[in-house]
Amino acid sequence: MYKLLVVDDEPKIREVIKEYAEFNGYEVTEAADGMSAVGLCKLNEYDLVILDIMMPKLDGFSACKEIKKIQDVPIIMLSARGEEYDKLFGFELGIDDYIVKPFSPKELMARVNVILARRNSSAHNKSDVLKFNGLEINIAARTVTVDGKRVELTPKEYELLFYLIENRNIALSRDKLLSDIWGYDFFGDDRTIDTHIKNLRNNLGPYRDYIVTLRGVGYKFEFED
Repeated sequence: MYKLLVVDDEPKIREVIKEYAEFNGYEVTEAADGMSAVGLCKLNEYDLVILDIMMPKLDGFSACKEIKKIQDVPIIMLSARGEEYDKLFGFELGIDDYIVKPFSPKELMARVNVILARRNSSAHNKSDVLKFNGLEINIAARTVTVDGKRVELTPKEYELLFYLIENRNIALSRDKLLSDIWGYDFFGDDRTIDTHIKNLRNNLGPYRDYIVTLRGVGYKFEFED
């Protein structure tokens, strides 16, 4: 049974989410603020966290940062604010989805199902270790090493790198990358992709040139076996 952590300072919202989640077969733990959520993540492993932004003691953005340091868990962020800046900031932190209040509990559960199904599929179907000279990627463990030294990537940087490698030697437009990695309803722009590519290249060090810029198109991971 998948374990969800629902974090919101409004009891009624937690109650509704819990009701729908348990109906869908999930086990639910509740927290009323970001500080409590971080504490729970230190003691327990969760399959997904639903996290509100505006909370006492520790806001959602700060809680997200701390939780990501503890465990690589998918996060869906909730907010009454629908500004693009907040969404962009959330995705930069590595969240998997952003839902604006008021929201449909059924839609929320549908998004939870999709994210967990995608994670489960990746873990079972991509257990191999890929090597490109001194660059090594363990798909199942979600780890990357450069010349034997592990590099730390954000969750979205992992997803972007794995997606590029999965489609290596294929030209991928920025729009396709945004759609397939951030979601079809993500309202970001090319800067989101470009920023993540820049960070990826910095982390790959001597193998940064494996990620090739295709002017006017997008990017591709280029490597000939």
